[in-house]
Amino acid sequence: MPRLAVYALIVCLLAITAAVVSFSRGSWLGVVWVLMAGLSSNMTWYYVRKAKVERREVTSR
Repeated sequence: MPRLAVYALIVCLLAITAAVVSFSRGSWLGVVWVLMAGLSSNMTWYYVRKAKVERREVTSR
């Protein structure tokens, strides 16, 4: 897995944890954390798919 994908995955997991803690304390700030988790999740998939396409291009040459 590419390094940027790993970093995005870590951010996603931390944002999910922060959202759970925030909602459990009754704060609506968890909505921001959920949005951040969604964004970082999409970034993770983007970097994984990008690396997969680049790997295919290199092996097909």
